[in-house]
This record gives sequence, C-alpha cells and structure tokens, in this order.
Amino acid sequence: MSAIGDEIEAVFADAGARGFVHAREVGVTGGPEVGVGADDPVVLASVFKIPVAVAYAREVVAGRLDETERTRVTARYRIGGIGTAGCADDVEMTWRDLARFMLTMSDNAATDVVYHRVGQAAVDRVLTDLGLSRTRLIGCCEDLFATLAADLGAASGDIEELLAAATPEQLWQLSVLDPERTTSSTPREITTLLDAVWTDRAGEPAACEKVRAIMAQQIWPHRISSGFPAGVSIAAKTGTLPAIRNEAGVVTHEDGRQFAVAVFTRAGSLEDRLPRVDASIGKAARLAVDHLRALPVNP
Repeated sequence: MSAIGDEIEAVFADAGARGFVHAREVGVTGGPEVGVGADDPVVLASVFKIPVAVAYAREVVAGRLDETERTRVTARYRIGGIGTAGCADDVEMTWRDLARFMLTMSDNAATDVVYHRVGQAAVDRVLTDLGLSRTRLIGCCEDLFATLAADLGAASGDIEELLAAATPEQLWQLSVLDPERTTSSTPREITTLLDAVWTDRAGEPAACEKVRAIMAQQIWPHRISSGFPAGVSIAAKTGTLPAIRNEAGVVTHEDGRQFAVAVFTRAGSLEDRLPRVDASIGKAARLAVDHLRALPVNP
C-alpha cells in the first residue's frame, strides 16, 4: 500500500468503516491514479442511477424518448422517502424532471419510472459499450427492495417499517449489502464510467452533457463536497443502505482540472445516521485529488 493509500485507510478506520476508493484525472489515459481496494466488488446502492441516467439521455438524444412528454408516478412507486416516492398522491411530471429528481435528490420512484421506460437492455448496453464487465445491475429500486423484503420474510410492506423491525443479525445478512448478490461494481469501473461521461464517450456529446448537468445539481453536500472548499465544483451521486455510504462524481478545480472519484464505504454500524462516515468520504476524496493535483500534469 502506498503512503497515500495508508492515509486514506486511516481516515476510514477512524470513522469506523472500511473504504474502497479510486480516483483519476478526467481525460488522462494511462495517467496516475489513487486506489484503495479499487478493484474490489462494492455495493452500488443508488450510484447505479448514473448508468440509468446515461441510458435515459441516450434515448432522448436518439429521438426515441420525448423528454417534455408528461407521465404519471402512481401508487405502485410510492415506497416512501424523498421526492415523488414520498408523495401522498399520484404525481404527473415530464421525463426530464423525473430524471432530474432521480439524480439530484435520489428519488427512488422517479428512478423506477425512468428505468421502466428505457428498459434494462438499454442500461446494460451502456455497461457493455464502456467495457464495464464487473458492473452488474439487478433491476431497479423496486427490485432491490423486493429482495430486501424477501430476505426479511415478507412478501411486501413498507421498507422503513421492515428495516425498523429487523434484528441486527437479519440486517447484516441482507442480499443488498453483499456485492456478490446485488447491484454492484468496482470503484475503478465507476470512475471509468464517469470519465466516459465527462469526455463524451458514454454516448453522443449532447447525451453526456445532460447527465453532467443534472449531476452538478445534486443537493447533498455531506459526503464528497464536505471535503472541498468553495470554488471547487462537485457533480456527483450518492448511494445509501444500512451500513453502506457511497458517493461517486467529478471534482472540478478552478484551474479547470477535473478528477473522477468513486468512494464506497461499509461501516461497522447499522445506525441510520453515520456523520463520521459521511465526512470520511469527503476527506478521502480530498486526499486522493490533492495527491493527483500535486503530480506533474504530463508525467
């Protein structure tokens, strides 16, 4: 393990978690990188919404989906949480606003409606086209929650209530916490995806720009953003499950240099709030990016 790797591991250990990190400069092929467990399998949680967004944007730019068309988010998707997922009544929105809710606030209902519109095959094509052979999506939020309910011995039910009633032993055994049994990837493959989006290789340039623009509007400042000062722009997507806290995105400094960073953590605690783990994601990202910025631009 390199010195920077040791520093990053110490940050996670101090927060009571294990971390997996990969960082690279955007658009620099074969350049320096920072990795801690960069090729280890990790649970994506809501980070999976990035390739869904890419598939959506491809469909729009190809003319197969009118982003101004309105659709309805019905009771089928009312699973609790933020955005349309937590609304008391059916909601009618345009596809582009649903895509925005999916990434900016991690609206699970919006995600599933978009996912069902573009289809699993379109999402899988994104992964195949970019050579992301270790990235696997097992359906959408609805499918992930169904496996969670099944693991807890329920055919269905309110997810928050099921989790609250479960024992710690049951929670630690959930399929959604095991990268071998759920939607998963590696930190390196996620920065590969981000690099492709930021260099217009994940789709047509207009499609990539749509994804970049929405990711830049994310509302959560408590993970990667917490590690950087004002003036540094962050475009990212979080992911959260019991004991799992993630974020992946692109950090843009005022000099224009951009760095793709993917940070995945598994805490030793099942507490709902893990502020030290959240903060460790920002600290680890800052250490990785500062290390890369200190190296020659063209080594």
